[in-house]
Amino acid sequence: MSDPVVGILLSRVRVEEKLLLESLERRGVRTKIIDDRQLVLRLEERPDLGVDVVLERCIQHSRALYALAVFETYGIPTVNTFEVADVCGNKLLTTMRLIRDGIPSPRTRLAFTPESALAAVEELSYPAVLKPLVGSWGRLISKVNDRDAAESILEHKDVLGTYMHSIYYLQEYVRKPGRDIRAFVVGDETIAAIYRASEHWITNTARGGVATNCPVTPELNDLSVRAARAVGGGVVAVDVLESSAGLLVNEVNYTMEFRNSIETTGVDIPARVVDHVLAVARR
Repeated sequence: MSDPVVGILLSRVRVEEKLLLESLERRGVRTKIIDDRQLVLRLEERPDLGVDVVLERCIQHSRALYALAVFETYGIPTVNTFEVADVCGNKLLTTMRLIRDGIPSPRTRLAFTPESALAAVEELSYPAVLKPLVGSWGRLISKVNDRDAAESILEHKDVLGTYMHSIYYLQEYVRKPGRDIRAFVVGDETIAAIYRASEHWITNTARGGVATNCPVTPELNDLSVRAARAVGGGVVAVDVLESSAGLLVNEVNYTMEFRNSIETTGVDIPARVVDHVLAVARR
């Protein structure tokens, strides 16, 4: 194959997309921006994108998922794949993959009515954590401290009435040392990791968590790579909790943000992502 053309499917050029485009430009790689706000796909025919591989960087999960489904059907290589987007975009599917592959994760319950959800919370014991099946940046996550809070939150979800609010995904609250770990996996390697520290129980950097470098130990590398493989592999960020029972995988993210982690870790994360994208294009 001649030098591949890389398409970047995006919603807008954020810091991460700018860094990826700059890394591609430094290598002289031809690129094409595919704006999901303007994209129209004729489903009866193979999309004429003029690229050899697509790097997915959408903000909205649904746009990413359905575009990847069409690209995959017509044999267009993508990073990440439809499978990875589908699994990582849904916390239940992610949890089931982790359990299937024997990867330690928080105890989790699934319920379908407010009454059964309340029973599940009390089985887990207070505090517990109630999460939406689809969501990011720590939004709509509730720490349920007691029965009064549980009844109130569950009633709100029931009255809101949307499809996603009618499925109750609950996890044990893992007491952590004021921080969690985000590990960046590219292919079969954990290339870097950060601690995300916060006085709040939600430690996402998007919510004010402070990033510092986390050494990639053999244990952390093994756990993170196994988690990445469980969801289909590629380029993912694995969220890990330090618990009294050891490391637990909490979530796996498929359109990872890394702006706060390059200088923190000293790793050129965009360059490593580009390496993987070019390798996929040349397969």
